[in-house]
Parts: sequence; structure tokens; C-alpha cells
Amino acid sequence: MKKIHVLSTVILIFLTAISCSKLEEDPASALVSEQYYLNQDQAIAAVTGTYRKLYETGQSLYNSLLQIGVEMATDDYEAGPRARNAHVRALSNLTHDASNDRMEQLWKQSYDAINASNVNIAKISVLSASQIDPTLQQRLINEAKFLRALHYFNLVRWFGPVPLVTSPVESLSPQELYVAKATEDAVYGLIIADLKSASALPNYKSYSESDKGRATAGAAKSLLAKVYLTRGDWANAKLVAKEVIDKEGYALFQDFANVFNIGEKNGIEHIFSAQFKGNSGYQGNSLASRSAPADIPGINGDYADALHSEGGLYKSFATRDKRLSVTFTTGMVSPIDGKYYALNKPQFSKYYDETVVGNQGQSSKNMPIIRYAEVLLIFAEAENELNGPTLEARNAINAVRRRAGIDEVSVTETKDAFRELVFEERRKELVYEYQRWFDLVRRGATYYVAKLKAAGKTNASARHIHFPTPQRELNLNPNLSQHPDWINR
Repeated sequence: MKKIHVLSTVILIFLTAISCSKLEEDPASALVSEQYYLNQDQAIAAVTGTYRKLYETGQSLYNSLLQIGVEMATDDYEAGPRARNAHVRALSNLTHDASNDRMEQLWKQSYDAINASNVNIAKISVLSASQIDPTLQQRLINEAKFLRALHYFNLVRWFGPVPLVTSPVESLSPQELYVAKATEDAVYGLIIADLKSASALPNYKSYSESDKGRATAGAAKSLLAKVYLTRGDWANAKLVAKEVIDKEGYALFQDFANVFNIGEKNGIEHIFSAQFKGNSGYQGNSLASRSAPADIPGINGDYADALHSEGGLYKSFATRDKRLSVTFTTGMVSPIDGKYYALNKPQFSKYYDETVVGNQGQSSKNMPIIRYAEVLLIFAEAENELNGPTLEARNAINAVRRRAGIDEVSVTETKDAFRELVFEERRKELVYEYQRWFDLVRRGATYYVAKLKAAGKTNASARHIHFPTPQRELNLNPNLSQHPDWINR
């Protein structure tokens, strides 16, 4: 950040404007805010441009940065043979520190996106009824609040206390540039308030084809349920998850493979996803290439993201689990010589796009940020914490397990055993969807360290349930301080 990266340039180019509301359109131009927000079309384009900050480049937040900057520090993933970046390998080995460039990018890109949402909220709020339809105006403001909440939710889980900025940065005054950290409670207070406001968004079924992929009431409520779950507010997590289940009209695909079927994008299970469209403004899902084999003729994968075999993830699946063959591949047929090549160990394949063989950097498979299966598991976990493994809790997890083709949970499970069943179900259901680190750390340092050391990552320690405040930010902002766990490390 230029002085915390709320400003990324001295006079911020606030957002990338695009030509219409459709989320996968190419960016057409970039304008500073004084020249923008003059009419309804510009307001729509401004908010649409902010969605692109989730996925717009090959190492933006939901286009591999969460994988290489966060998930490497878990028991399920490791830097693959072609992951040459020393900072990524340090994360995989848990030898990272405040100078790690992935930490800088997590912080920088998140605050750039937050500032874009702050600009949207401020500028769209003052448009007159002659400039924008009031109903659309409120919808766009709530979309911006949803996005701001998502980014702050990530930041507070990664770094703990962080600067809380809710207005556009428009001057070079020390008050605006040198922002101290707010408490975690204060950050969560904003997140919850933003998501409650965004819960007034329309139901996803009311959106036109061109608006699919935008935030909806169901997305806001689902993320809110997850926030409550993370905070251990079981009653509200259950209440809000139940509302999504009962009222928002989502369902599981009958076939797990359809979650990652390009023809089913933004379907009945997809609550909110990062939108990818290969060969269109460089919006391909880079995880497809990062996980694809590198030594099969014609595949041309990077194999930079690898399964950490010692963690036991692959072996934890029942052989009949229908998710296994969608999540992993153990060998592939070369498109060049037609031969089958067995792999030395399983590799991830959720995002492998058969329509761009040999060019997986242009995969058009979306990245689920939250989907209905997770809401069911949120409900099951919260209900169990409140009342034990009731019929309601079992029904929720069993819906996921039935779809996977595995045995249903028995009525004889204890509360503690059921808790672990839900965690293991999340682990298998949500592989390679940026969930494992968050799940491990919300159980606390003891749980996280035990899991990683059992997987052979012996450098794991209690401080790793947060990431260090980037040293570059500390150097730029005299009001920032390092997380206590990372002082003198």
C-alpha cells in the first residue's frame, strides 16, 4: 500500500470501469472517481469492476493467491515441484515471516478492493433519483457492502486486528493514510452490519442471465452464517443457515461433478463464486494449470500446487466416494500420443477444463466461494454445538454424504465425535476451495499445530494461526504494530 495500500497510487485510479453489467465482460477503461458515477450505467459498471478484484489476474485473491498465500500452510497442500517462488515454499514449510511477498499481496489486494467498495458506497449513495433508480441504487450499495465484508472477513482471520477503513481515501493527510489497527471485535462488527444490510439484496432467482454471479440475499446470509460460526456464535449461525436452507431456494446438485461443470455455472448449489471465462480478458482459473500434471505430453500443466500426502487427505476418502474422481486424478491420457500416463501420486483436478487441453491457464471453471453444501455443514455444526447430534444436525450432514454415496451418520454419535465428523466432511467436500486453513485455525492453536505436526509439518507453531503483518506495511505506516505472536520472530 502507499501508506497502508488503501491508496495504491497517490491519486487513486479507483476502479476498473467496464462496458456493461455482465460480470465476465472485459475491462474497457479506467477512470478516477471525479469523472465517474454520473449516471446509472456508470454506477453499475463501477460495482461490477469491484467484483473483478476477486479474480482479475493469475495471482489475484480468488485466482490462486489464497492457495499459494494461505492454503500452503495446512496439512493438505504443499508447494509442488514447479513452485519455484521461495516465498511460496516458505509458506509450505512454515518458515515464512513478515517479509513474505504473499503476505504483502494478501494485504494490498484486500485493501485495494475494500477501498473500491468504499468509493462505490460513498459515490452511489449521493446520486439523485434523476441519475439512478432508487431500488437499483440500494442494491448496488448492498453489493458493495457484501464485497467489503468478504474482504474484511478474510483479513481479520488472516492477520487478527487490522486497520478498519470505511470511507474512501481521498487526501494525503496523516489521519487518512496512517490508520492504526482496530480490534477484531470492531472489524467483525462492521462485517456483520454490512452483511445484514446486504441480506436485503434480491433472491438469486430474480437476477437476469447477465447479472448471474452478483451478490444476492442468499450469499449475504450464507456468509453471515459463516461469520457467526467462526465467532462461535452457534445460535445465530444456526438461525441464519436455517433461513438460507428454508427460504432462499438452493439445493444440492444430484451429481457432485456438476458443481464443477461449466454448463452448470451459477446453478442451484452455487451461492457465490469467482467467475472465470477462459480466453476472455485473461480471466482463466489459474488453479487448473497450477495443479495439472507437468510431465504428460500435451497437458502442459504447472504442477505448482501439490497434495501433501502425509496429511492423509486422499486416503481419508472411501473408495466409493463419488467426490474422489472429481477432486483428484491419478493419471491422464495424453492428447498427443493417446497413451495413458499414471502419476506418482494423486493430483487435484476440480478445475481441469477439458475444453482447453494444453492451455489450462484458460480454464473456465468457476471457483466456489460459498455453496449450499457448506451451508448444510454450517447448520449441522452449529446445531451439534447447541444441542448435540440431533436429527436435524444429522439430516444436514447426511444430505451431503448421500450425494457423495457414502454411509450416513449414525444416531449413536456423541457430540464430540459428531464435531469431528463435520470437520472431516468439510475437509473432503471443500478440497481445493480455500477452506482448510480457515477451518483449522478457528479450532485454535493447539488443534492447528497438532494436525500439522501429525502431517509431518514439524515447523508448525501457535503463531501460525495468524499471518504476520507485512513488514512493508510496518515500514510505511508508523501507527501499525506487528501481531504480538510475530514480534521478534
